Amino acid sequence: MIFLAACSPLTGPAAAEALPTLTFTPAPPLTAPPSLTPPPHTPTALLPSPTATSLPCDPHVEAFCITEGHFIFQSPILPPGNPFLDISYRYGTTQNGLREPHHGVELLGGFGTPVHAAGDGVVQFAGPDKEAVYSPWKDFYGNFVVIRHANEMYTLYAHLSRLMVEAGQEVRVGEVIGEVGQSGAATGPHLHFEVRKGSDGTDYFSTQNPELWLMPGSGNGALSIAVVNERGRFERVEVTIRSDAQTIFLETYEETFLAMEENAGLALSAGRYRISLLYGGKIHERWVEVQSGKLTKVVLVVE
Repeated sequence: MIFLAACSPLTGPAAAEALPTLTFTPAPPLTAPPSLTPPPHTPTALLPSPTATSLPCDPHVEAFCITEGHFIFQSPILPPGNPFLDISYRYGTTQNGLREPHHGVELLGGFGTPVHAAGDGVVQFAGPDKEAVYSPWKDFYGNFVVIRHANEMYTLYAHLSRLMVEAGQEVRVGEVIGEVGQSGAATGPHLHFEVRKGSDGTDYFSTQNPELWLMPGSGNGALSIAVVNERGRFERVEVTIRSDAQTIFLETYEETFLAMEENAGLALSAGRYRISLLYGGKIHERWVEVQSGKLTKVVLVVE
């Protein structure tokens, strides 16, 4: 294990109340420049009713719903580093029973690859994993950083070889906070990245699927799948996702991850996909569409 630090890190999490309150500041709306010519006449009959409202799509009723999603974080590894996730060990899966259920995602990279803040925030923790605060085990994450963002969102960056921030420090999206390493329970150099939601960020079971929170790459979107029985309870199954270009085999989340809207999710290239699964001897299938920069939500009720 390597414990190098650019700063003198704290060995415990900073008290939440000691950190400044964070707020998201939305960008001002765009306004069109004044027109130099009168606008064309629009027939009154074509104008929408002022009382008309657009009902939200319900994935329990529709075949699928395309939404804006919540892509609020940037990849913590940027080119020329490898910004792609290790798809063999996705969030909530066990790598076919070989590993513990995964609370984050892995980004492979060599020692010293810069690690960037995924969003604006305040460093809540930066140091070695000497106490079992953010997981049930000591020295599990090795050298790691936790950033607190607005709206009780947190990102965690683990197995670092070098720390370049300290607790209480404000950081901006894209700022270098450390370097890839192999500290803690890592079996090779990589970045373990987590997204957590709610409370003070220390709950090991408050994680979210990072593939549904990270901004999709160019031409990509994301797919959220809920496989539930008639009582509305999540079912553990293997899901096949096919397009003309690829076939993906996906495990649904382990049972400890089912306190959320979905039990499977991943980033995908924009296009049409056929989702299929076998449950109770019956094949269930659904055609869906993934759009660039959007989140497609699907609910499959199995009997």
